[in-house]
Amino acid sequence: MIDSLWYIEAEDTWPYRNLALEEYLTLHTEPGECILYLWQNRHTVVIGKNQDCWKECKVNFLEEEGGYLVRRLSGGGAVFHDLGNLNFTFCVRKEDYDLGRQTAVILEAVKLLGIHAERTGRNDITVDGRKFSGNAFYESNGFCYHHGTLLVNVDTTAMSRYLNPDKEKLRSKGVDSVKSRVANLCEFVPDLTIDALKAALREAFSRVYGHEVKDLPAERVDEAAVSAREAYFASPEWKYGRRIPFEYEMSRRFPWGNIVLRFHVNEGVIQEISAYSDAMDEAFVSMIPEALTGKPYQEEAILNAVAALPCESEVTERISGDIRALIHEAL
Repeated sequence: MIDSLWYIEAEDTWPYRNLALEEYLTLHTEPGECILYLWQNRHTVVIGKNQDCWKECKVNFLEEEGGYLVRRLSGGGAVFHDLGNLNFTFCVRKEDYDLGRQTAVILEAVKLLGIHAERTGRNDITVDGRKFSGNAFYESNGFCYHHGTLLVNVDTTAMSRYLNPDKEKLRSKGVDSVKSRVANLCEFVPDLTIDALKAALREAFSRVYGHEVKDLPAERVDEAAVSAREAYFASPEWKYGRRIPFEYEMSRRFPWGNIVLRFHVNEGVIQEISAYSDAMDEAFVSMIPEALTGKPYQEEAILNAVAALPCESEVTERISGDIRALIHEAL
């Protein structure tokens, strides 16, 4: 049961520091408490953990124009951040995790500002069918976070310049471009500021959970530990990922997201495999390369390896089944 509410804002807009602090706060959340962390990234494209950055984003173009590529720990798709966007993260233990309650904080905050929004599907919050908040989720050893964007006055032209959206995904949403699908909150409240939204979020946090919100003490954060993780998030190995040579590729978009499997095979044995996906359930997709490496490049062996992966929810069972169907058709 949540009985302690903590609030913290990022002091900088440096994206690698912000993701490092997010991870640190998550892994140091105590039972019975929830931390609301608010942060902003300057000129950044953030991709999901399992995405191919070169496919999702015009990486060279972004970096030539002074932007930053960031790979987060959670699943889902690529998003553009600038200072017209405010990010939120709820850090909480698994036993205290409550997606409905956490989302209610966002809905209550925008309601306090005069905006009536709704949760759409699993990971979007919309006004009049247009998305102003995309959410994603992460769990590690019983520590969880739920984070998302809040578009206040984002440069949607820049968003379109840097992202390479999946055309099939856009068609499934009934739109022609990312720009036409999203909405800035300032369209509904023209004088809305980031500071006003922060204040509304803090007030809503208290109202929804029924407790006083306190500022997180500075001594709760180990700056040396955060700096070490900042360097990790900024490293080329993490940001870009390793591109393997491959002879075979299987890909398809399903209702839960896309999957691209690339196999490097030698003498009939899988030497390496890349698994790219914008699925929200990042953990399942992350297990595929290790499970298949060293297996014969044969239908039965690959299907058995995928079937043996643990499925902790109906969603992951569906993902597993769809991937096995794709493999069966390909082989």
